[in-house]
Formats: sequence, structure tokens, C-alpha cells
Amino acid sequence: MPELIDIVVPEEQQEGTESTLMQWLKQAGDTVALHEPLIELETDKVVVEIASPASGVLHELLVEEQSQVEPGAVLGRIAAGAVAADQPKLSPGLKKLLKKHGLDVSSISGSGRGGRVTRADVENHIAGGATTLAKDQDVPAPLAGATIVPHTPMRRRIAAHMVKSMQTAPHVTCVFEADMSAVIAHRAKNRAGLEDQGIKLTYTAYFIKAAVTALRAVPEVNSRFHDQGLQLFSDINIGIGTALGDEGLIVPVIHRAQQMTLDAIAGKLQTLTDKARKGELGQDEVSGGTFTISNHGVSGSLMASPIIINQPQSAILGIGKLEKRVVVIETGGQDQMEIRPLCYVTLTIDHRALDAHQTNEFLSVFVSALEGWPD
Repeated sequence: MPELIDIVVPEEQQEGTESTLMQWLKQAGDTVALHEPLIELETDKVVVEIASPASGVLHELLVEEQSQVEPGAVLGRIAAGAVAADQPKLSPGLKKLLKKHGLDVSSISGSGRGGRVTRADVENHIAGGATTLAKDQDVPAPLAGATIVPHTPMRRRIAAHMVKSMQTAPHVTCVFEADMSAVIAHRAKNRAGLEDQGIKLTYTAYFIKAAVTALRAVPEVNSRFHDQGLQLFSDINIGIGTALGDEGLIVPVIHRAQQMTLDAIAGKLQTLTDKARKGELGQDEVSGGTFTISNHGVSGSLMASPIIINQPQSAILGIGKLEKRVVVIETGGQDQMEIRPLCYVTLTIDHRALDAHQTNEFLSVFVSALEGWPD
């Protein structure tokens, strides 16, 4: 009898991230090759493929599509070295769907290889009027003139992640104000040189570099809370919240930012942002973050509070809209009004891990780094 080899969710799916088995790329009874893609797995961050651990036949599918799975979960099994039979089996999920709607597979036209009936074929058959929704299905009745827009798997996981974060950590937010005059002057002198290299020098790059300075001064902010103690990270891996329109939010990570120059940060940030919006980020590019920045000001927000902490991190930095405001400046012992480019910056902390003095020290150093940017 052929050896059965488990197909498992990679342990790299870490940081409490839940995954959804979106699609089986093969069906039970199919011949598969070593390292051939078998499954599409989606997290709230990225879509990844799980490859076959052996050559042989896909013996059984243990988890149906659209199911949530955890790291280490067994999804199916490969019969190593086996030869495919002529009559492929239906997956458990497909059998369940057919049974739920009282359908005979022979009555459905198949679009798969060799005329095989796929899950999409069954769903299209159902949508064509073969059955109605089950009575126990939890779908609210829309009000007059309203419609229900189903949540995507990404949106459902983002929602669960946000609720879990609020239930886990007591959130506290402190607010400072930063004068961006020095940064604006530096950027004006240096952006053209980088653009010649195909790199955009954005304000976010400055915020990342200043955050590195602040995290070095207050290392407790670059941490993770455990019941037995506070885990401090030597590497500063900064995630940048990146909006994907109606699809949700993703957080690509700049790893070991403490080793990077401003120019290098700008280049890496551009690469990650472009890949995020094209849906091309790899798992390693959205994992391992130790601190997160939400530059919500790019969409016009002056201040947001609290910005939900990206668990299991201890804090998240928020950057508001840059705008010109009138301030009172003391010059030569006299007060005078001036117009300065200002933005609000916030640090939302997990109050289990951090207190006010660490929060205020971090923001003081962060603001000082921006306002004292060398010419």
C-alpha cells in the first residue's frame, strides 16, 4: 500500500494569523508531482500556494474550501508513488454541497478536465435556480432599497483581528504635534536625485527613519507582551499599513530598518507598496513585524484614535495629515505668529506593556528627529 503523506499548513503562518483554504487546485484521485501547487491559502495579509510534499496521487481532501485553518493543520494526504485511477473521487466539500442541496452530480455539466464537475459548476447550477438558500443560513434580510454585500475572506479576518486586538490589549493613545519644516526642506533638495534612480522619496520614508531613532531610544516599544515578561526585539521590523481600496488593508514589513539609510528605506518602501497593490507580496514580506506605522493622513485624516494595535505588537504609530497652521513662536523674548507645516502624531500602546513615560519619551524623540532633520 502506498505511503500516505500529510499536506499541512506551514508553521511560518505565525503571529496568530488565521488562514482560509480558498481553493483546491487538484481533486482527489488526481496525479500530482513533487512541489506542484495544490492549494491556495489566503490570510488577512497575502495569498500563498501550498505545494505537494510528494509525487503520487491526491488520496483525500480533509478540509473543504472556504474553511479556516491554523498552522500545522493537516489539509489532505498524498499517496506517494501511486497511480491515478480512472474514476476520480469527489472531495468531501463537494459531496457536502451536493447533499445540502439535494443534487445528483450526474445532472450537472462539468467544466473541469475530462468533464469533471467542480465546485464552481455546482454553485453555478444552484445559482441558476436549482435550489433556494437553506433556511438556517445566517443571512440578514435587507431593508427596503438596501442590499447585502458579502464580506470577502480578507475583510472577515481583518474584522476578527481588530476585535481580538481590542479584547486583548487595553489601548491608550498619546498625541504630539510635529513641525515638518526641516523634513520638507531636506526632501526638496534630495528628491530629484532619487527620482533619477527611479525611487520616490516620500514622507513615509522619513517617518520610518525617525521611528527607528525613537525605537532605539525606547526599546520597550519594540516589543511583545507575554504573561511571564516583555520580549524585546533586537531587530526593528517596521510594518506600513497599506490600503487596498475596498479590499481592505495589508501591512508589508521593512525588515531590519535599523541597518538602512533613508534612501534604502525609500526604495524598499516603494517596492513593497507596488507589490502590495498588485497582490504580489510574498509571505516573508508581510511577516515578522515588530512595530507598525499607520500614515492615515494621506487620505485626509487629521488624527485617529485609537488606531488598533497590530497584535501581537505593543504599539502603533499614527501620522495625521500634513497641513499649514498658525502657531505662536517665541523669538528674542517676543511672541509672534508664524505659519508652519504641522501634523499630529499619535502612539497607541498596549497598556499592559507600556506606560505614559515610555510613550511620551518615544514621541518626544520621534518629533525631535523630524524637527531636527540635518540639512
